[in-house]
Amino acid sequence: MNIDRIGTTNYLAARYSTKSEEKKVPENQFLDAVSKKAVKNPIDYEERLLENIAPNAPEEVKTAWKEASKKVGVNGMGMKKNGMLSHISQMLIQQVINAHNGNPNPQDIMGDSVESALQTAKKALYNLENPLAPINQRKLEVQEQIKKEKEFYQAFITKLEQFL
Repeated sequence: MNIDRIGTTNYLAARYSTKSEEKKVPENQFLDAVSKKAVKNPIDYEERLLENIAPNAPEEVKTAWKEASKKVGVNGMGMKKNGMLSHISQMLIQQVINAHNGNPNPQDIMGDSVESALQTAKKALYNLENPLAPINQRKLEVQEQIKKEKEFYQAFITKLEQFL
């Protein structure tokens, strides 16, 4: 035991630091295990998204979506590769409208055919090209994301039209 300046022992301090170090080890092991698992099994946010917005859509629609997303770097929901939303997209707005109108599955915005998905994409593109409020009143970051969203819809529409 060491005696510090005021005559008390460092025994409790040494014991406390040992316990806190013991607590850190399992926590670090847990974080290491989680990060290793994440590397082994990365989350496919695109696939999860398609399960929500296109559960009944044919494979052509899902393929066109993935190819357009890969080409542009974002998708029609405004979702980045890490699963975070960059802005409120037109398709997200459509889901809210569907919910407000009482649709039983408001997330399903693609329908069950290439034609229904094409109609949805064209509507979203039209809404972006004819906004209710000027786009220049929004933050620059959002303006950039809206440009990318337009690019996505254009690429998605082109790919869907190939299947007709």
